[in-house]
Formats: sequence, C-alpha cells, structure tokens
Amino acid sequence: MFGYSMVQTIRVHADRMDKELRGEILNLYKPFKWTPCFLHKILEASLKRLRKLSLIIEFEDGSHHTGCSEVRKVTDRGARHKFRCEFPRIACCSVDVTPKGLEDLLSSCHHIKRIYKNREVQALLDVATDAINARDVVYNNTELSGKGVSIAVIDTGIHPHQDLSGRIKAFADFVNDRTDPYDDNGHGTHCAGDAAGDGTASSSKYRAPAHKADLVGVKVLNRMGSGSLETVMQGVEWCIQYNEDHPDDPIDIISMSLGSEAGSYNNEDDDPMVKVVEKAWDAGIVMCVAAGNSGPEPQTIASPGVSDKVITVGALDDKDTAETREDDTVAEFSGRGPTVYGEVKPDILAPGVNIVSLRAPNSFLDKLQKDSRVENDYFMLSGTSMATPICAGTVALMKQAFPNASPDGLKNRLKNGADLWTEKDPNVYGAGYLNVENTIND
Repeated sequence: MFGYSMVQTIRVHADRMDKELRGEILNLYKPFKWTPCFLHKILEASLKRLRKLSLIIEFEDGSHHTGCSEVRKVTDRGARHKFRCEFPRIACCSVDVTPKGLEDLLSSCHHIKRIYKNREVQALLDVATDAINARDVVYNNTELSGKGVSIAVIDTGIHPHQDLSGRIKAFADFVNDRTDPYDDNGHGTHCAGDAAGDGTASSSKYRAPAHKADLVGVKVLNRMGSGSLETVMQGVEWCIQYNEDHPDDPIDIISMSLGSEAGSYNNEDDDPMVKVVEKAWDAGIVMCVAAGNSGPEPQTIASPGVSDKVITVGALDDKDTAETREDDTVAEFSGRGPTVYGEVKPDILAPGVNIVSLRAPNSFLDKLQKDSRVENDYFMLSGTSMATPICAGTVALMKQAFPNASPDGLKNRLKNGADLWTEKDPNVYGAGYLNVENTIND
C-alpha cells in the first residue's frame, strides 16, 4: 500500500491536505483489493491520468497572485485540468485536476498553504411572527417593517411570489447562469418568505418580520438542493463585491440556510467556508447561518455555523402557541454545541417547526411534498433552515431601528434581548429564544 505514489504524496504532504481530501485519495485504491498485483501499476497510472478531483487551494498570506500563476501553469498542462475561480479576498482558488495534477501542484507550487476537497453543501431541511413578538413592533414612533434594509438569501434561488412583489432587487445564479429570479427547488423561496414575505396572498396571516425589506437572490444550490463549497464561496464573495459596487444601496444581511458537516481542522478559521463568511462579516454584512439539523447529540453544529463571529441559529418548537413559552422546547433535530472546536453554539433560537411560508409552484420540493402545500400559495417546512431567515428578518428590523450599528453590535443586542430559560445549557438553547420586542426596545 505504501508503495503507491499517491499514498506517498499523502505521507509527504499531509500537512497541506485536508482530511476529506486525503480520505478521497485513499478511497481511490479500494478496487486494488480485488485486482491482481501485476495490474496495480497499470491501474494506478490510469487512475492518476483519468480521475478528476475538485479542489479549493489556499495560498500563503500575500502570495495569492503568484500562487494562482503557479497553479495555472499546472492546469494549463493537463487536458482534464481546469482553473475555475479565484477568491482573492481569502487567498484561494478552485480547480479541477487529476491525481497526477495534484502531485504536480504539491511538488511545484511553492505558495500553497493548504488544499481542500471541494466538498458538497446541502440545504438544511429536516404562526412564527407572532411567536417572536415581531408583529407591529414600534421604535421611535415608527412601525418597523424592514423597509430600506436588504437581505440576501444564499440558497436555491427565489421564485417571484406575489408576497415578494417588487422587492427582489437583484439576482445572481452560480448554477445555471440565468438572470431572472427563479427557484427550481423551492427551499430558497420558503426562506425568502420566512424573512420578508408580506402576506399579500393570505390577508397578512403569513407575514414575515421584515415584510417590507428588499431581497437579493443568490442561487448556489441546484434543483436537488445540493451545491459545493465553491459555489457557496462564489455567492458570498458576490455579495461583498455587490456592496463595493453599490455603496449607497448595499446588502445589509445574508441568510444562509445551508451547510455541511464541520471538518476536522485545527480550528474553525482553517475552514474555507468559515473564512468567507467571516470576510463578509468584517465587511459589515450581518451573517445569519443555520446551526444544522443533526441534533440532538452534542457537537452537531454545521459549517459555517461553527464560526465564532456569525449568528448561528438553532430551531425552537413553539408548539404553535404564540401566547405561552411553557410548552416550548428545542427542536429534536436542531444542531447542538459545543462545536467540534469547543465554541459555545448556537447563539440564539428561532421558530423552526411547521413553518408556513412561500410556495414555489412546480419546484422539486413542491412536487415531492404535495402534502406540505398550504392553501394555494404557501408551503410548510421544518428545520434550522426556517429559523435562520426568521432571525435574518428580525435583524432587518434591528437594522432599520439602528442603521449605524455594527454586525457585532446587532449580534449582542439580539442575544441580550432573548427570552431566557433558567439554568439551561447554552450549547442547546444559546442565549435563549428570539424576542423582537425586547431586542428592539431594551
């Protein structure tokens, strides 16, 4: 086994390859168990030329441009190689290469800090406005509605539902490169409605907290609700660039109801997905991300929710009773802390069970879960996916009330205004249950 060249590459360069990538390469050798020994060299040579690896490459500080030039020299030499994207804000690029190309990168590119597998990312699926005291919130004699605030939903897209009429101000598609808003899965539309639906089709019955906020759709997940680390990074970087191009009309909040299992890095800052969401946070964009749906066990917070900067949102089951907290409980599926890196998470809980929001007709979820349709225009889903945009809608009200507040300031206010459970574990309950009235007026 140790004689195989790719295994030797792992041994020599283990410190520059993430665990998932090392595992993928080792799995390439599984068929060798049932192959005669005299064919191993032939099989390995074929494998190294023909297999394709999708990678994210991180460069040493200050060497992004030089590193990309070195990588391009390698990708230009291989017919099956492709240099895909640059991410200059976090000194990364994405490539497709063969295993032989990976060997060449590690041996000839001197500015590579670490190489990651371009892992799969999934949408996190498994009454709310009244339950969080978000209806008719008044601050300084103004009823808060999210007006003048912009929320980007990085997800499967947004269907132009009547409850969002005239408020989808921009759309970017990193899956099919389309220009007009659409959603072939349905998850992103539901999330957009959780944050900013105005309830037009239900006489305001299903009205979200920020019912007059503007929306930006950023499609990074496909029809099946699946994407990659690369497409998510593209989506977040696009939002940062959008603000640089539109300083007078920026994106204020990003809602991300997606994620993947947290990787086993030395710390969360080594995770490329964490790097890019924290770059958005540092640029002044409030990031609301899902805790994940792998609870109830500890250490089940998904990436990028493991970030110590962003607002990580868990799901609460309010039992469809807005009047009382006595029967409320954390949803069984909601991810629990501490993170795999020892951070206390989630930050806060919001409703995430049986949430009624916008339906995207003829989308994948609409066809798959017909029983989840509510009336003609709405759809019921559960998950931290739903809790996250509800939190984002709340932050939009806060941003309207306190337009100059920083992301850190809004996060602290959000947590300080939560309804507390006495002597409850913060790695299950976070700071408590979202209470918009307290958050705005305390």
